[in-house]
Amino acid sequence: MNFASDNTAPVAPAILDAIAKANAGYAHGYGNDDWTSGVERRLCEIFEREVAAFLVPTGTAANALALAHIAPPWGVVFCHTDSHIATDECGAPEFFGGGLKLAALPGDNGKVAPPTLQTALAGYGGHSPHQMVAAALSLTQASEAGTIYRVDEIAALCEVAKKRGLGVHMDGARFANALVRLNATPAQMTWQSGIDALSFGATKGGALAAEAVVVFDPERAKFFGERRKRAGHLLSKHRFLAAQFAAYLAGDLWLTLARRANAMADRLAQKLTALGLQLVWPVEANLVFVALPRALDAKLKTAGASYYLRPSEGLRLPADRVLARLVTSFATQEDDIERFVNLCKNF
Repeated sequence: MNFASDNTAPVAPAILDAIAKANAGYAHGYGNDDWTSGVERRLCEIFEREVAAFLVPTGTAANALALAHIAPPWGVVFCHTDSHIATDECGAPEFFGGGLKLAALPGDNGKVAPPTLQTALAGYGGHSPHQMVAAALSLTQASEAGTIYRVDEIAALCEVAKKRGLGVHMDGARFANALVRLNATPAQMTWQSGIDALSFGATKGGALAAEAVVVFDPERAKFFGERRKRAGHLLSKHRFLAAQFAAYLAGDLWLTLARRANAMADRLAQKLTALGLQLVWPVEANLVFVALPRALDAKLKTAGASYYLRPSEGLRLPADRVLARLVTSFATQEDDIERFVNLCKNF
């Protein structure tokens, strides 16, 4: 009954096999291999245009390097107050960005609304050179609340940002989970809506350690390779990074894995709701947030259930409730869900 994170799941068998197969013989290092060039071509196909893609081993590296590339050291990056870059990356965006500033914005259901961004932007400008400059917007898709920005919502936020000359980044650690739920195309959810750079996650989707920074205007990606190298995130045995992505993207495996994870979240949510437990946010990706009685939380933990509690300030939960985050993955089994739900009965 492990619902702690999709990071706790095993590597998808096809991806693990691909790593083993890539281990045969010799190959050029630092991305000068056939696996890498194949992944670059595949990403161009997926996004329906020429893109510049750079593989890195962690999502923190992808986010921090992408933001450092689209915002100067004196720039402000607007993001949701609960976004991963603001709460879980130990200042990596600021560090790799040479001092850029994150401005956290409130928003219901884990999402930023256009009027909120407009209000925040009104506080910048007209005080040069003393004030930092509004430089970028970062959207998390799916959000830390497990909710999803619709294509029109992305476009509306990008319109506000672009009117002020901001670059727009998407943290897509769970990009595939959002995509299959929307039934949109990768192009529609990114550059066609105004996204400039994407952190395209594969690790949470089933890879061992594989993320990509996708820049939709290759001209704008100039010197990103040097930025990645200088940051220490260019792998010498790069083929093993690329082999993961090659397998992940082959035959739409990435979408199949995401659909499975989402379906398990739906199943879990439906069964918990049937027991009368309160879901805090809509279940739109592979995260389920539920208000659990404290006694039930203790019972579940004693029985070996693994999940995280999250702060609940502002949610107005009853005093005897805690906010639990349950995350499913492609590897989640129906039996685990049944065991968890059965423990929740009679509460």
